[in-house]
Amino acid sequence: MKKVTVGILAHVDAGKTTLSEGLLYVSGALRKLGRVDHGDAFLDTDTLERERGITIFSKQAVLTAGDTELTLLDTPGHVDFSAEAERTLSVLDYAILVISGTDGVQSHTRTLWKLLESYQVPVFLFVNKMDLAGAERETLLNELQKKLSGGCIDFTAAHDEAVAMCDETALEAYLDGGKVSDPLTAKLIAARKIFPCYFGSALKLDGVEDFLTSAAALMEERSYDSDFGARVFKISRDAQGARLTWLKVTGGTLRVKAPLTYSVGETQYDEKADQLRRYSGTKFQTVNDAPAGTVIAVTGLSHTYVGLGLGKEQEASAPLLEPVLTYHLSLLNGEDAHTVLPKLRELEEEDPMLRIVWNEHSGEIHVQLMGKIQLEVLSARIRERFGISVSFGEGSIVYRETIADKALGLGHFEPLRHYAEVQLLLEPLQRGSGVRFASNVPTDVLDLNWQRLICTHIFEREHCGVLTGSPVTDISFTLVAGRAHLKHTEGGDFRQATYRAIRQGLMQAQSVLLEPYYDFRLEVPAECVGRAMTDLQNMGGSIDSPETDGEMTTLTGFAPVAHLRDYFTDVAAYTRGRGRLACTIHGYEPCRDQDDVVVAIGYDAERDTENPS
Repeated sequence: MKKVTVGILAHVDAGKTTLSEGLLYVSGALRKLGRVDHGDAFLDTDTLERERGITIFSKQAVLTAGDTELTLLDTPGHVDFSAEAERTLSVLDYAILVISGTDGVQSHTRTLWKLLESYQVPVFLFVNKMDLAGAERETLLNELQKKLSGGCIDFTAAHDEAVAMCDETALEAYLDGGKVSDPLTAKLIAARKIFPCYFGSALKLDGVEDFLTSAAALMEERSYDSDFGARVFKISRDAQGARLTWLKVTGGTLRVKAPLTYSVGETQYDEKADQLRRYSGTKFQTVNDAPAGTVIAVTGLSHTYVGLGLGKEQEASAPLLEPVLTYHLSLLNGEDAHTVLPKLRELEEEDPMLRIVWNEHSGEIHVQLMGKIQLEVLSARIRERFGISVSFGEGSIVYRETIADKALGLGHFEPLRHYAEVQLLLEPLQRGSGVRFASNVPTDVLDLNWQRLICTHIFEREHCGVLTGSPVTDISFTLVAGRAHLKHTEGGDFRQATYRAIRQGLMQAQSVLLEPYYDFRLEVPAECVGRAMTDLQNMGGSIDSPETDGEMTTLTGFAPVAHLRDYFTDVAAYTRGRGRLACTIHGYEPCRDQDDVVVAIGYDAERDTENPS
C-alpha cells in the first residue's frame, strides 16, 4: 500500500474541517459525521477550537482510499495562525486547497498559494459550498485559472484535452490516442504543471467520495533512501503534559528506543525515542518502528524544535511568515515574572509565530505575534494550562533594521588568557533575504573549526540594530579576517569577538529602519472608491489598478501594518457595513516615518551595555 502525506488548507470558513470530516467518513475511518457548528468535529479537539468554531492547531488523521494510505494534516485557516499551516508544508507530499464556492479566491487563499509554490507542494483543489446560491462552476474555474494558475483544470468533467494543453508529452499522447494516461497525469500533478479541481459540497457529502477516490489514485508515493533522516514540524504536549515531537521520517526507519543525537547551538543532546505514537484525532497507537514516509509523534526528546533535521536531514529554512505586532504582558495576580517565563517558553516552542521577549532591565515580558485573535487565544491558553490570568497592553509594531551600504566590522576580545579577532564585511541584501554568512579566509590563516564557530555565533541569536535595538535582517556577513591564539583562545572568545564585529560594523554603516506591510484587498461600493484611495495613499500604500464588478470596486496593493491594522472599523463606518478588508503579510519595507519612530523609541546604542562594539 502506498503511503502519502496530505495537508488540507483554506481561507477561514471555506469548509476545510468539514471536508476533512467528510473524507474521514466516506473512507470509513469515522462511523459518525461530526460538524464544526455542533462542536463535535473529529479534528477540532481543543476546547478553544470547539468554542470558536475555528481550527487553531494542526491535527493528524489516518485514512485509506483504495491502495493508498493517507496521513491527513488539517491546518488552521485563520490568518493569525498561518504559521501553524506553514510549518506543515515542509513534510507534505501533496496539499488539498479548499475554495469557498460563494467567495472564490480570497486574500488568504493567495497567501497559501504562494506558500505552496515556495515549498513546491503539488496541489489538488476542492471547490466547496457548490450547493449555495451564487456558486457558478464556470465562473469559479475561470477565477482559479486567472488568479492562481492556468493549470487549474476541472477534473469532474472530461479533462484530457485541457491536460494535454499543459505539457508537450501529454499533447503527443493525446494526439496519438485521444487520451492522457493516469500515470502521466499523476506525473504532471507531482511536477505542479496541472492542478486538478473538483466541485461539491462537503457538508452534504456531495462529490466528496469521488474526489477522494480520484485524488488518491493520482497521488504518487515519494521514494526514500535507506539512510535515516527526519524533519521536525511541530512541538506539542499531550493531556498529561508529556512533550511530543512531531516529525516525518524522510529516510530509513525510526525505531522505538533508538538513540537520537542532535545539536541546539553549541550543545549536543543524546536522547532516545521513548515512544512512537501514530495519532488519528486525539487517539493514538504506539508502534515499534516508523518507516520512511511516516508522520509520527515521539516522546523523550526534550530540546527539539520546529525545523530541526535529524540524521541526514538538514535544518529547514526560516519560515516565510513573521510576527508583526508586539504587546506588553501583565500578570494580574502578582505572580513572579521569572517563575512564569519558563511556562511561557513552553507555548513559544509549540507556536513558531509566538515570540516571548524578556526585558532584563525593565523586568517586563513582551509577546510578539500575528494579530488580535491569536492574542485572545494565547490569553485563554495561559489561563487554561497554567491557571495564570494575564492582560495585554496596546499593541505596537515589530520593527526590523538593515543597512544601505557596505561596512567593515572589527571585533577584538582579549581579557587575561583569552584572545580572538574577527573582521566581518557587512553588505545589504534584497528584502526578505534574512541573514547570510560566507567566508573569504583560507583555512591556513584561521582554522576551519574557528570559522564554523563564527558562523554559529552569527546565527545563534538575533542581533540588535543601532537605530531602535530591533533585530537586523537582509544583511550578508562575510568573514574577511580572523586570528586565534595557540594557547589562550576558547570557543566563547570568538562569540564575543563576533558579536563585537557585528556591532561595530552596524555602527559604521548607514542603518535603515524597516516596518511590516500588509497586502490588502479592499472591496467598497463604487461611491466610496475616492475615499478609500485617499486613505490608502495617505498611509503610504501602493495601490494596483482598481477592478470594478457591478456595484463593487476592488482595490489591491500593500500598505504599512501600523495604519492598516485598525482600518477595518473605518471601512465598516464609511461603507455602512458593505465594505470588506482582508489583509495578509507582505513583508518588510523601509519605514516612512523613520525619524519619528526612532525618536519615539528612544534607543541609545552607545549605552546598550549588553551589545558592546
